[in-house]
This record gives sequence, structure tokens and C-alpha cells, in this order.
Amino acid sequence: MQVSAQEYLNTKNDYSYTQNREISWLRFNERVLDEADDKTVPLLERLKFASIFTSNLDEFFMVRIGSLYDLDLIAPDNQDNKTGQTPKQQLNKAVEAVKPLILKRDAVYEDIMIELAQYGIRDLKYEELSKSEREYVDEYYSEYISPILSPQIINSFHPFPHLRNKDLHIAALLSEGKKEYFFGIVTVPSNIEPLLFLPDCTCKFIRIENIILAKVQLIFDVYKVVSANIISVTRNADIPFDREKFDDDENDYKIHMSNLLKKRARLAPVRLEIQGECDKRLEEVFCTKLGLNNDMIFKFTCPISLKYAFSLAGKLSETMRITLTYPAFKPHFPECINKNQSIISQIQKHDILLFYPYDQISPFVKFLQEASTNPDVVSIKITLYRISDGSQIAHQLCAAAENGKDVTVLVELRARFDEENNIQWAERLEQAGCRIIYGAEGFKCHSKICLVTLNKNHKISYITQIGTGNYNEKTASMYTDLSLMTSDKEIGLDAAEFFRNMLIGNLYGSYKKLLVAPSSLKSGIMRLIDDEILKGPKGRIVIKANSLTERDVIDRLAIASQAGVKITLILRGICCLVPGIPGKTDNISVISIVGRFLEHSRIYRFGEGENEKIFIASADMMTRNLSRRVEIACPILKPEIKKQLSSILEIILKDNVKARTLMTDGTYCKMDSDGSEKIDSQKWFMENSIKSENKPDEEKHLISNLNNFISGFFKK
Repeated sequence: MQVSAQEYLNTKNDYSYTQNREISWLRFNERVLDEADDKTVPLLERLKFASIFTSNLDEFFMVRIGSLYDLDLIAPDNQDNKTGQTPKQQLNKAVEAVKPLILKRDAVYEDIMIELAQYGIRDLKYEELSKSEREYVDEYYSEYISPILSPQIINSFHPFPHLRNKDLHIAALLSEGKKEYFFGIVTVPSNIEPLLFLPDCTCKFIRIENIILAKVQLIFDVYKVVSANIISVTRNADIPFDREKFDDDENDYKIHMSNLLKKRARLAPVRLEIQGECDKRLEEVFCTKLGLNNDMIFKFTCPISLKYAFSLAGKLSETMRITLTYPAFKPHFPECINKNQSIISQIQKHDILLFYPYDQISPFVKFLQEASTNPDVVSIKITLYRISDGSQIAHQLCAAAENGKDVTVLVELRARFDEENNIQWAERLEQAGCRIIYGAEGFKCHSKICLVTLNKNHKISYITQIGTGNYNEKTASMYTDLSLMTSDKEIGLDAAEFFRNMLIGNLYGSYKKLLVAPSSLKSGIMRLIDDEILKGPKGRIVIKANSLTERDVIDRLAIASQAGVKITLILRGICCLVPGIPGKTDNISVISIVGRFLEHSRIYRFGEGENEKIFIASADMMTRNLSRRVEIACPILKPEIKKQLSSILEIILKDNVKARTLMTDGTYCKMDSDGSEKIDSQKWFMENSIKSENKPDEEKHLISNLNNFISGFFKK
């Protein structure tokens, strides 16, 4: 079925069931903050969630707010296709929405620190130190901090310095006798440990910026310090001009690039953070020097940086660590795999699905290790988006190349904030003999695909691995992701065609089974939605992803809802579709889960029963993923794997502990358990395995023998 032009026009400018992506993202980050406020979460984990909320907000300002600044410069009259708002209007709405979150973060942080103090964990100010502690801190300051400080006054002979993005500084209002006030700046050194733990008590510490703040009068000793504050400047992220920055807009802004480069100040400030109350004269000078208005100054009592939260556990005793952090979790070894047999031979017999972080990533690493030495393997091809520092996966690729295998690695150098690590790995892989390519100009390769080609007795066969997450051992222990390993011939042929296309820069190849962006993924999703529209009230759609922002998909889902199709969206982050709008989206429900692990897997399910179609994918339902990146969605062909994925979705949909429901006003509410059993889906997956009908040969043999014994016993 094709949606008519009239239906499309009826939805195109309908803002009644859509909302702005920035506001939706801020509500997601509030759900992260809610985890910091959740008394059932271990105390130190709550502090980590407060830290994650803070770093998320930093990136929001660097990337999204910075992008809106850029867009306001190059296309001030552009209207957001979800709200009709201009960039300036979106900026104003986003900034207003941030302010109550900052107040909430302050209150949550204070509550956490009060509770941590009961365990002797205290973040002290200089004036709270005992006499002996002050002597220790003073000595440390004199020996390690003072020699590397570079204090500066600001006047006609000392121009305002460049304050680097997210560095901490002490800003001081100074006076000299009866002369006018002027200003001083001290940058907090970034090359020393951010915390100084006090002697005889490993749980008490003072932050370095608080030590320098206490010494500011000593630093500017020839002047009188009237007031001083810890501050930090957030700047527009240092990333190239990229259409992805405007990934929800339909116009091509490359034509405006020359205008942008003329107008845009590189790394222009977008926010000033001030810890504590601040003298108005200090605020005014920073507004002037940084080119910010008062709305972009944020004052709060919480420390500007909470990154230290992740280092505290290492300072605790084993008993305290058990009390204050999540219980240790060791991923299961998948029950469908025999540890003592070749992974390759097992995949050739049946598909294998790994579910991270509940399953170990080791079977995939072992698969690559086998491929690097197996005489039948002639080539390995893989896409790498983000990999860990000491990546075993990358080491196996190097080993394969050194063993004479033809290894092709597509490395994405534009993975935001991970560019340097990827460049270093690309060099190491190339030195080992791998063929390195970098994808196509203007399109990031976000696909997660690995193809191993075998030639046995002059017969070519394939093993294809396709996943929803990066080839990264670190994130595989923290993100929920799926990894399918299959010997299906048609998927293997598609994978081979995909890599051929990447090698020649062809983004618009055709594939029989795989849905590949930018060529066929979006159209494939729209076609699958249309198939459910044809079924009317019998139609069913479940989509699990990180975000939904693509307007065409939103409109097609709204049309499906109006046709009676029951739609469930499981979206951790942004959702620009508003469910429950009468006559528009009243057959759509949206839930979000934020918990111990980052929900990252993407599953698309259309229909139900024998005719259902299930895909796992690297792509979210965002314009950038569906139209401006190289992405892959893989159909699940084997019934036993379909059952596993359906079981995963069923458990997630039963979550009434961590799940939140999106309401018609754009806010989220806790699920009502109605007195039924409480189910935390992540906890359930930690404690239970999704049953697979694929049993290792050894287990099948034991089961067969047991069944024969029971049968023989009853015959007797």
C-alpha cells in the first residue's frame, strides 16, 4: 500500500502530535537524574547518575545548543518540522527548560552528599578542614599546585584570555586601594589529580578548585579580593561543519557554509557556569567578554564537574563498596554455545544471538580468533565505529592480517569525540597489513557488520555478524546490544555486496535481504509500516530504538494508528511523536527505560505470529540514521532467533519498575504496577537467560539420552 499524497499533505504540517527534539532530549536527561534521586539505587551509583546527567548536559550545550546558534546565523527563519519554531525560539525554550533541571540537580546532589557523609565520604571545603588537615593541604598546595599556576589580571595591558572549553577557573573581583575594580583569572590545572584525599581517612577529600579558591587572596596578594567564584565556559563543539548538526531539518545547508564560516566564531561560547552566588560586576564582565546574554549564565551550588564520582569506588573498603555500589555482575556464557567446539562450526549449524551485557562478548572474540588461523578463511571484512583502547577485537584483526588473511577494515574517523582513538587504531591496523578505508564523503558509516569468507574445497561460504552496537568490549559490559552470527547464504551475499560497494564508494547499491541506509532502510521501514496499515486493527508494530525524530516515519506511524494498528515504541531517549492524541496517535504507546545499563539495542517488529517480521539494526529512527549515514538492518530468518527476540521484547514491555510512559503533554510517568509483581527488565535479564532452542551438541546428546532412558523406563 502506498500512502496517498493527500494523506501525506494532511500530516506534513500537523504539529498536534509532535514535539521539539531538544525538549524531548531534556526530558530524557531528567529521567537520568531521576535515577540519581531513586532511593532504591545504591548511593554511589546515584552520584554517578548525577555525574552522567551533568556530562550529558555539557554535550547538549556543546552540540545541540551550539548547532541552534549556528542555524540561527545561517537560516534564522528556518522552521523546525516538528513545532514550526525558529532556531531562536527553540533556543529560548531549551534554555528555559534547563533551569528547573539545574535546581533539581542541586537538591539531588545535596541529598546524596548528606547520605554519603554517614559513611564518612565527604567533599570538604577548605574552611571545614581541621588544623592538621589544613596543614596537609597547605603543604600540598605549596609543593604541587602553586608552582604551576598562571594567575592573570585583566586590564588594558592584560587582555581577556581564551578560556578553554569546560576548563575550571577561579574568577576574582579585585580592588587596589581606592582605584576602580578589576578582575583576575586563575585556571585550575588539568594535569593534576582533581581530588586530594586527606591522610588517615581515604573517604574524605577536597577538590583542587576549592583549594585554589581558598588561596585566591594569597595568589593576588597585592590586591584585595572582593569576591571569587569557580567558573567554566562551555563552547560550541570543535567539530567540522556537518549536515548531521541539522539532522532533523530537510533543507541542505551546505550552500550556506561560506556565510557560516564568515559569521561563526570558532568555538564560540554558548554557556557560562558559576558555582555559588556571584558579584554582579563579575557577571557583567563575563557577559561582555564572552558575548553571552544573561540567560546563558547558569549559577548553582553543585560542583561544576562531577567526573570524580567514578573514581571514588576505588578508594573504598570492600565492605563499603558492596554497600554503596551495584552488586558485581558477571555476564552469562551463552547456553547455545559449546565452549569446547569451534565457534565457526557451530554457526554453520545454527544462528547464534548474543545479548549484551547479559551474554559475554568472548564468543565473538573467539570467532575472530578462529577466523585469523582457520585455513579455510580467506578474508575478514568489518566496520569499526568506536573501539576500546585495548581492543581484543582489533588485535585479532591485526593477527589475521599478519597470518596472511585479506583483512578490510572500514574505520569511521568521524565518530564524535572518539576521532583520535580511531585514527590511532587505523594506523596500527594498517601497519599490521589490514586494508583501511574510511567510508564515503559526507556519510558516516554507523553500520555494525563483519563478514568472514571461507573457501573449502573450492566452495565459497560466508559467516556474517550483524549487531546493534559497537565492536567495543567496554561498552558491551555497559550497553544492552544484540549480535547475530549467521551462515545464511543470502545475508552473506548481501554483506559481500555491501563491502564491495563501500570499497568503490557506492552508497546506493541494491540488496536482497538487508535494509541499508541511505539506499533502502527508510523506504523499507515505510513499506513495512504500510503492510501493517493494510491489516487495520489486526496490524501490530513494536519498535525499540534510542530515538525517534524522523518526521516521515512519525507521520506514517500516525497514519497507521488512525488505521487501527497497535503500535508500541520503546525509546530510551528522544521521542518527537506525542502518543495518545485523539484521532491521531491514540493507538500508539511510548515507554522509556533508564537503568543500570544503557538501553542501546534496536529491534523492529512488524506483525505477529507466524507472519511477523523482525529486524535488528544499527539505526535509530532519526533523519541522520535513515538518510545521512550508512546503516544496516538485518532480518531475522530463523524461527528460534525470532522467539528469542520476541521474549526479550515481552520482558521489556512487562517492566513496571524502570519503565516510564510518555504522556500526551510530553512528560513521563512511572508505570502503574496495579499490585502485580514488580519487574525490572534489566535485573530480570541479569538473573535469567533467554532460552534458546539451539542447544550445544553435547547438551543435545545428554537430553536425547535422558529422553531415551525415561521412555525405556516407562515401557518397562
